[in-house]
Amino acid sequence: MRNEAFPPTVPSRTSGVHPLRRGWTTLISRQELVIVTLLLLVGTALSLGTETFLSRTNLFNIARACSWIAIAALGEALVIIIGGIDLSVGAVMALAGFVCALCLQADWPVPAALLAGLLTGSLVGWVNGVLIGRIGLPPFIVTLGTMSLARGVVLGLTRGEPIRHLPQTFLMLGQAELWPGAWPLPVIYMLVLAALVSLLLHQTVLGRYIYTLGRNERALVIAGVDTAQLKVSVYLLSGALTAVAGLLLTARVGVAAPTAAIGYELDVIAAAVIGGTSLFGGEGSVIGVLLGTALLQIVRNGLVLLGVPAYWQTVALGGMILVVILLDYWRRRAAR
Repeated sequence: MRNEAFPPTVPSRTSGVHPLRRGWTTLISRQELVIVTLLLLVGTALSLGTETFLSRTNLFNIARACSWIAIAALGEALVIIIGGIDLSVGAVMALAGFVCALCLQADWPVPAALLAGLLTGSLVGWVNGVLIGRIGLPPFIVTLGTMSLARGVVLGLTRGEPIRHLPQTFLMLGQAELWPGAWPLPVIYMLVLAALVSLLLHQTVLGRYIYTLGRNERALVIAGVDTAQLKVSVYLLSGALTAVAGLLLTARVGVAAPTAAIGYELDVIAAAVIGGTSLFGGEGSVIGVLLGTALLQIVRNGLVLLGVPAYWQTVALGGMILVVILLDYWRRRAAR
């Protein structure tokens, strides 16, 4: 007679999998752990192979470069989590910095000029969201169009000439330190915004909706959630974060150049994807974005210190992206 208290054992999906393969799939599923390991390996190699990698000046330069990339990558990660993509981030960074600089040149107060730049980025994000969420156009095509539009507006209005002589109070936002010898202010802004985005994703209903939208949009529709408005909100938030990154970049370099942040969309997307934000949607974390940005910038900095030509740095970046995408594919295949 069968004992109903002890039902038959059902073999697990991995019961027949070789232990080495099971260990590998477990490791690649923890991408943040992989990134931390890579950071330790790369940092150790560069500290042994160069004399300046661990210098205070170099570490602060890496941290500053991480700050605006990471802030924009936080917004990009939100977009990728819902299953979208935003190619306009580099152009929006330049446009937000240009609008702010234009207002400062017109003797606007610094807070008002910052608000103008922030609203500009938010407006582009809102346009992206409406075209994608409300009208249903493909994210790739929409953001490619707004990228060209934003960059063209900057180039057209400036005629290729940068805006210089910005107020010192504005420049301090990107150049000053919290106190002498402390971390640069942009790094503090990055950590504060990262904490806020993390709270949004993990402590609010909106955050749960964002993850669910990337995993199963139909479930939200059945539950009565306005997914179109949700997409608009996510793209608007991404535009606002990208604008903050552009303002910090402009304050750091001291000029609003029409060619600013060209190619940054690759860095921003790479930072999010390397950090574990799945291009298939539904997965991603703030810690992963910060780690991905750090790995990206440390590798790029290390290539410069080792004297690798700039042309080959792009090859290294592309290789990293391909490896991460393969890891993501293998992880999802193992999960299935």
